[in-house]
Amino acid sequence: MSTHCLQVPPRPSLWAACWMTSTGTRSSLSASARTSTLHWTNTLGSFVQRENPVPWILTLSFGGILTSTGSLAISHKTFHGCVENLYYNGVDIIELAKKHKPQVFIMGNVSFSCPQPQTVPVTFLSPWSYLALPGNSGEDKMSVTFQFRTWNQAGRLLFGELWHGSGSFVLFLEDGKLKLSLLQPGQPLRNVTAGAGLNDGQWHSVSLSAKWSHLSVAVNGDTVLQPLVTGLTGSSNTYYFGGCPDNSTGSECESPVGGFQGCLRLISIGGTAVDPISVQQGALGSFSDLQIDACSITDRCLPSFCEHGGACSQSWDTFSCNCEGTGYTGGTCHSPLYEQSCEAHKHRGRPSGLYYVDADGSGPLEPFLVYCNMTADAAWTVVRHGGPDQVTVGGGPRGHAGSVTFAYAASVGQLRAAVALAERCEQQLALRCGSGRRSALRDGTPLSWWAGRTNETHTYWGGSLPDAQKCTCGLQGNCIDSQYYCSCDTDQDQWTSDIIVLAHKEHLPVTQLAMTDRGQPHSEAVYTLGPLLCQGDKSFWNSASFNTETSYLHFPTFHGELTADVRFFFKTTVPSGVFMENLGITDFIRIELQTPTEVTFSFDVGNGPCEVTVQSPTPFNDNRWHHVRAERNVKGASLQVDQLPQKTQAAPMDGHVRLQLNSQLFIGGTASRQRGFLGCIRSLQLNGVALDLEDRATVTPGVEPGCAGHCGSYGHLCRNGGRCRERPRGVACDCAPSAYEGPFCAHEISAYFETGSSVTYNFQDHHPLSGNASSLASSFHREVTLSRETITLSFRTTWAPSLLLYVSSLYEEYLSVILANNGSLQVRYKLDRHQDPDVFNFDFKNMADGHLHQLKIDREEAVVFVEVNQSAQRQVILSSGTEFNAIHSLTLGKVLEPPGADPDTRRAAARGFTGCLSAVRFGRAAPLKALRPGGPARVTVRGHVAAGARCAAGAQPGDGARELAPRRAGGAGGAGHPEPNEGGEPLVNADRSDSGVIGGVIAVVIFILLCISAIAIRIYQQRKLRKENESKVSQDEEC
Repeated sequence: MSTHCLQVPPRPSLWAACWMTSTGTRSSLSASARTSTLHWTNTLGSFVQRENPVPWILTLSFGGILTSTGSLAISHKTFHGCVENLYYNGVDIIELAKKHKPQVFIMGNVSFSCPQPQTVPVTFLSPWSYLALPGNSGEDKMSVTFQFRTWNQAGRLLFGELWHGSGSFVLFLEDGKLKLSLLQPGQPLRNVTAGAGLNDGQWHSVSLSAKWSHLSVAVNGDTVLQPLVTGLTGSSNTYYFGGCPDNSTGSECESPVGGFQGCLRLISIGGTAVDPISVQQGALGSFSDLQIDACSITDRCLPSFCEHGGACSQSWDTFSCNCEGTGYTGGTCHSPLYEQSCEAHKHRGRPSGLYYVDADGSGPLEPFLVYCNMTADAAWTVVRHGGPDQVTVGGGPRGHAGSVTFAYAASVGQLRAAVALAERCEQQLALRCGSGRRSALRDGTPLSWWAGRTNETHTYWGGSLPDAQKCTCGLQGNCIDSQYYCSCDTDQDQWTSDIIVLAHKEHLPVTQLAMTDRGQPHSEAVYTLGPLLCQGDKSFWNSASFNTETSYLHFPTFHGELTADVRFFFKTTVPSGVFMENLGITDFIRIELQTPTEVTFSFDVGNGPCEVTVQSPTPFNDNRWHHVRAERNVKGASLQVDQLPQKTQAAPMDGHVRLQLNSQLFIGGTASRQRGFLGCIRSLQLNGVALDLEDRATVTPGVEPGCAGHCGSYGHLCRNGGRCRERPRGVACDCAPSAYEGPFCAHEISAYFETGSSVTYNFQDHHPLSGNASSLASSFHREVTLSRETITLSFRTTWAPSLLLYVSSLYEEYLSVILANNGSLQVRYKLDRHQDPDVFNFDFKNMADGHLHQLKIDREEAVVFVEVNQSAQRQVILSSGTEFNAIHSLTLGKVLEPPGADPDTRRAAARGFTGCLSAVRFGRAAPLKALRPGGPARVTVRGHVAAGARCAAGAQPGDGARELAPRRAGGAGGAGHPEPNEGGEPLVNADRSDSGVIGGVIAVVIFILLCISAIAIRIYQQRKLRKENESKVSQDEEC
């Protein structure tokens, strides 16, 4: 073995530095100040040494140590490899050696180049690719090493047989882990697992060895052993990397997974390296469908096509996006899961509550949580801030500015998008001032100001014009002191208050509010900033009507090169027409109604035309709104109409992916003016950007802004007898004929009846009978005589007997619905004053059990149909008559002396009803609406009847009917993006308040007070009775 040395005398110094690159060896570097010698020891090779005339530094040696005799010390192995960028105190040592400077001593054969060992990778292009290499047959041991890289989670890497028929093994990837399956005669299949996450596209080393009774596999240096049943083990005759050829050993070569797709390199069998070039030349082994001398693996996640934070993962030929927790869906996490506004949530039939909204649709902004307050007139978006509920300013030195910052549960971009989408926004500031809290000095310097979302300061208040520095009272001229522009500017020694509504939505929401202290005694201000409130959605009802086949709207070119999504509503009566079209030189995108039952999405990105079609069992040209959602991305295309199953079409592998368009975007027609659309298009969005159809339609012949007729599509949202009313931008539900209320007539009107209370609804105003009584009765008979009626009510009680409902007549005819002594239901009709009532017992169960029960009675002349709890049904026939003559009133609860009633009805009427009644309706009459503001005036309430929450929720006395949040209050918060609720229910657990606890405490307190009152009354009655008895006894004694 020859040795080599380079010796250089160093300059005086106390430090040395070296940068080194080496392959295939492990090196160590050490320096000792005491010996003033730098020693660098490694494995095999040459060294360089430099001498130093300074006595305390003898030499610096590189690659070996030169002794005083000129020979190399062999106490350590010398270095063999490459050293680069070797510097000492800024001196290039290698450059000095190249120039053979006299102070440099070189021993041995040192070359000044660093050749890299040639590595030849092999690419397995398909699951059927294989490489068959001969083993070292006859040896009593086995050794195979190689490196691999892949993106596939599964694939067979290696198959081989053990010596002397002692078994076989398969080495494969499964779920990104390396597994070794060992099959030996008479033994069950045994598996060994090593490594994890090996499908990361990086190189991983594998070593497989077997000798005598153990088989070991190592991945990246971590070894796992597997004992063998047969003690003698040797090398296989042939090793199969990847798949297996058709003429291989048969089923033993198979594995639970397919062949390997990826790259191998540095293959070694029995300690001998395999030269892939020899394999390629046919001198070694055999192969099929391999690419030798290149690793053609493709990183399909760099760059990543997954949007909105979706996690990209890939295999050999494709990639996938994990959209969980992003709030988006689709092949590239592009399509939003959530509606864009509370208005859109409302027209899905959803009640008030917490919902996620995505104001820019598929744009870059994430969805965020808001409170949607659904009212009969509008949907309000409520975004609460995290600032203090109440701020007090005062008591500080003069000129001290008290500034408070308000942060919201949404980013600036999200707030900007939500405000821009709304029809109008406002924010309320409740202000109370004491002892002249002036908003400005006499020189005009403002003492108070606020900042909006862009941090621009404003000094106007209360709906006045920007920069006016006036409150609303200053504009209206009704401030407390006319010489000031705000009531709080006055120097009066009294508290003043004002409700200020900031309504310039371009400046909202308020992010900072400041008030400067004047330093006056007793000068104080208290203010409360409410949440941001935004009403409506400008884009949701933005529509255009296309009146001729040649009419269309045009917009700038649609840019959706890699991802394009289109969403809109349409309604029509024609069988076909093009909704939108945009053309390029060869590329195009088009959505059209192809037939009355087919909507087609077609496009071409250079791979040839592609079509996705949704077919409907019912026609689309029914003059109702239909919702279209089309998306095209690098993964494929999808189309969905309404709630029909989504249709998809995968993109070709490694095809063209960019959609290149250059013409104008045509809406409602085509460039050729053929196959135009007749009908309405509404809420058109392209990649989350809404197009203003109404604005463009105002200047386009044959197209009109807006589109009437929404009840045909949204009328089903009005429930329980509510009527759909058309509005210029949407619909509203008229709940007047319903026993329910709310935006969709879905909130039942409930009331809690205390003992002895009643509600009486008068169908006619009572007039005393006079001489012409017969004509008056005849008038009543003609006006209010029923041959049919529908009655609904729900109740919850534990009292029996009870009177649920009593309808009286001027002719002593009546209808009574009672609970008998055993809690069973009884319906009694008396339609002829001269006959006994028809009594029908419905022994379904004990209905005085404290549970909610629903009752519906339908009468058609003499046929009465009764339904209990929407399941139990019964039909009966009346014998007392077919007409209910001159009905007078309907009573819920206690009735005093019902005229002409039977004994059981009188007994139940005297007892009345105690419990909860809701959704009471007799024909069009809803008596419990009298308990609401603006209810009918023809109702008389006796005793304590309290409006309550839903009976189904267990209403208690004093529970007022309320929404989850008032119009000018609400909240939003939370993190993460749970999946949208398919049932349309709000996220009730997303932001839970203490209102339920407070309500429960109030109910308990009221119950205790009632109990105390009852006990006190009882004691009083007993004392009174005892005194009367004593008085009676004394009188008897006197007699």
